[in-house]
Amino acid sequence: MLKSMMKTATLVVAQSIALGLLPIGALAATFQLEEATVSEINKAFDAGALTSEQLIELYLNRIDTYDDSLNSIITVNSDALEIARALDLERQTTGPRSPLHGIPVILKDNYDTFDMPTTGGSAVLKGSVPPDDGFLVKQLRDAGAVIFAKANMSEFAAGVPGGSLAGLTSNPYNLERSPAGSSGGTGAAIAANFGVIGTGSDTGGSIRGPAAANGLVGIKPTLGLTSRDGIIPLALSFDVGGPLTRTVEDAAITLGIMAGIDPADPATLGSEGKFFKDYMQFLDKDALQGARIGVARDFFGRNPEVDQIVENAIAKMKTLGATIVDSVFYPPDILTAKETIYTRVRWPEFKDQIPDYLATVGDQYPKDLDDIIALAEKDDFFKQYPTRLNLFKNEQASASITDPDYIDAFTNGRALVRNAALDLLNGNSLDALIYPTSGCPASPLPGITDPTFVCNPGLSPTNIANISGFPDIQVPAGFTSDDLPVTISFFGRAYSEPALLGYAYAFEQATKARRPPDLFPALSGEEIEYETVPEPGMIPALAVLGISAFGVKVIKRGKKQNKYQPETVVLFS
Repeated sequence: MLKSMMKTATLVVAQSIALGLLPIGALAATFQLEEATVSEINKAFDAGALTSEQLIELYLNRIDTYDDSLNSIITVNSDALEIARALDLERQTTGPRSPLHGIPVILKDNYDTFDMPTTGGSAVLKGSVPPDDGFLVKQLRDAGAVIFAKANMSEFAAGVPGGSLAGLTSNPYNLERSPAGSSGGTGAAIAANFGVIGTGSDTGGSIRGPAAANGLVGIKPTLGLTSRDGIIPLALSFDVGGPLTRTVEDAAITLGIMAGIDPADPATLGSEGKFFKDYMQFLDKDALQGARIGVARDFFGRNPEVDQIVENAIAKMKTLGATIVDSVFYPPDILTAKETIYTRVRWPEFKDQIPDYLATVGDQYPKDLDDIIALAEKDDFFKQYPTRLNLFKNEQASASITDPDYIDAFTNGRALVRNAALDLLNGNSLDALIYPTSGCPASPLPGITDPTFVCNPGLSPTNIANISGFPDIQVPAGFTSDDLPVTISFFGRAYSEPALLGYAYAFEQATKARRPPDLFPALSGEEIEYETVPEPGMIPALAVLGISAFGVKVIKRGKKQNKYQPETVVLFS
């Protein structure tokens, strides 16, 4: 009896020593779908605890369970599970193609896909399947991503947060609030954890508005960093495609895959030698140390809670070593002129460019803006929400692209705004400008009145980035008292994405301000416990642990072990 007790005690001591030598994560880990990052998913993939097929099934379950109330998804790829199975096999045989191998991507429904309809959120393009993928979609597929679903959006990327095909999308933090537009479906879906990576397009704030309203990281890239080929145009002088994600790291991974020169988009020629396929290298927790950050005060004063959250963010950046240059202002005449410059370019370009896109779809679909308006006037959606129909009519009545008014705005107007932004940055020796992405929290949906909503008259910064062509990156900064997200923007010179990503990452890691919406909690089966693969240096300790565990197993026979299966001008040269 004494001999047996001594033996058991020896085994326990050996096991305790082994456990002491090992980090806890070397023995077990837990994968949680809610807020899962690309890195966390890949760790579960590498451990054999999760497959892409299982991951897709989990996200499908969330969409099936929750999207009736959110209305963020227009189409789910019927081949998604089959694609995921093929990518799982490829992972096992030849390894992953990129960090996005087997990762589901939700596209805004103005990105062309050969295997799903692309509608621009509009009933007039219902069922329209393009002949091929847009360039960015091909980049993502080539990287091994699963093109998983298409998200609801504002009609042809403007107007209310939704379109005539699927109706309005709600905000996942408050179903009576807007997810913003025009990439609101993508923003809502990613915030509600229906996928990992989302894409949006941005012509005047359509990535940044949804990033702010849904508490996400968004990147409006430099014009020319990413291709617009295969994205339904709104105005090619301003259009860009970029990612919407829950973390800066995931946005950086996605931007590296999206960036690149596309012969079909001349604007991308200007990015030669200036883009990176790996933006992860610029993510530094100390990036704000020594950075000169200007506070663009023109865009404060619309909501006191938003202002206070951004003031807290500024104070935090100071503690992280940033030099804050406060009270930086644009010339008032620029802020007045930018709105006119924007519409003088934007409206004529949609009228001129949309027929080129419509020529690529079937004969049964409209072929120009006149056709779209004729169909829209018969649609009940526009009777209830006339904003987009009115915009269509403004676009139709606008000058042609040969008109001197358009040419002046296209040439002199854009240069005026771009030079003003550069003067602000260079004149103050700034590395970046910061401001609240949106001066107000998410607004009530059309038709809903909320007396608690406060949004004072004021200026929006967003279309400055489109007119200038410069990048703008958003990161969560906090929440209002009624649990609506607020983001802060980092704006900089052309192709300054590496620096801006570094600042955004440093701020994100220091604050961890993002949190998931309470209305869409984790579901059963979304948590998976698994054993991790140890580093080579841990093998001796594991050997001791294995011996002691074997001894305990002999002494305690029958103890079960759980297994878990779980025509465009190049602006910048």
